[in-house]
Amino acid sequence: DEEQRFGVAHKERLKQWRTEVDVLTMTATPIPRTLYMSLSGVRDISIIDTAPAERLPVQTYVGEMEEARLRRAILRELDRGGQVFIVHNRVQSINIVRRQIETLVPGARVVVGHGQMSERQLERIMQDFAEGKIDILLSTTIIESGLDFPNANTLIVDRAEQFGLSQLYQLRGRVGRGARRAYAYFFHAPWRRLTPDARARLETIAEHTQLGAGYAIAARDMEIRGAGDLLGGAQSGHVSAVGLDMYTRLLTTAVKRRKAELKGETLLPELPEGTLIDLPLATYIPTDYVPDAGLRLRLYRRMAMLSTLAEIDEMAAELADRFGPIPDPVDNLLYQLRIKALAGQARVTAVTTEVGQIRIRIEELENLDRYRLQRYLGEAVRVSRKAIWMKRDMSTHEWQVALVQILEKLESFDPQQLAAAS
Repeated sequence: DEEQRFGVAHKERLKQWRTEVDVLTMTATPIPRTLYMSLSGVRDISIIDTAPAERLPVQTYVGEMEEARLRRAILRELDRGGQVFIVHNRVQSINIVRRQIETLVPGARVVVGHGQMSERQLERIMQDFAEGKIDILLSTTIIESGLDFPNANTLIVDRAEQFGLSQLYQLRGRVGRGARRAYAYFFHAPWRRLTPDARARLETIAEHTQLGAGYAIAARDMEIRGAGDLLGGAQSGHVSAVGLDMYTRLLTTAVKRRKAELKGETLLPELPEGTLIDLPLATYIPTDYVPDAGLRLRLYRRMAMLSTLAEIDEMAAELADRFGPIPDPVDNLLYQLRIKALAGQARVTAVTTEVGQIRIRIEELENLDRYRLQRYLGEAVRVSRKAIWMKRDMSTHEWQVALVQILEKLESFDPQQLAAAS
């Protein structure tokens, strides 16, 4: 549990206790390396999206630290009888901050907690906070996980630009653990210019406020930091050298090839690079089907990674289950993905529309006996020197079915039997 707190060496040492052991990893925000091992097929992944009953999203604010904002945030919570977490991750200056807060909010009961205190001291502080004897708990990141105080519903993080995305998300999870609306304020130093990565982290935590946002935040963290080294100790990095999409494709191919070797199976050839599918179909996800723009974008990206008919069928079932009956534009999009998968298996480089016909291009067509190929495919098509042509003088459904049948035939034919006589 809380996998993000363990290093690679820790996790590998645990596995050494047994020669063969099943591993269940649990975390709200998987580290980039772990998430990528799941995305690439090295590990299976299950996502728990269902929030506890009556749980509300935490309203999140990101901005520069100002005393007026800090005071308003504290008083809003205290006025409704709640309690406040304030995170200042510097033990050396934490008591200075305590005095500043006591000046800003006279009468508030402020207590400091940090990891250099004894276990007995911390236990007493947490007990007093749970019993409502403390209004404001000013602490380091020791509150990051494992605490559940339903009456504490305002979180304030000082110097938030110095925290990782996983830490920010875990800290936000300390509030909003009941039915009351919670607030999280991530303040950054006004005198310090944010680095691009720090800005990206703060923008991500501000954008993803929905319940169960951990997976989306972890995916963004992987894009910012990189996916790490699957065979080494680095838990982030490397992606920037080749780009996330290329890294994903290369690693996924390597994993599939290795799994096929272990099972004694033959891996199907990869889709030709740049396979072109251009059919006269409206292919998009309507806004009334998936209203959230960010979710639509993630679905498009997932669809772009699909490479087999089984994966496409699973996506279709998921869409129907999550969003209801699939509308025509989405159905067309899934159909076009199926055509691309079939085209890749048949070594087809392009399926396009020209002058009322569908053109199927195969690079090695000139080396085949086109007369025998014509007889093999039947009268539904015309085989020329550089392409196979199919008429489109029928209903949309009819030519869609016919195109699938032709590609399935092309996939199953034996090129040796159709090789042109030398």
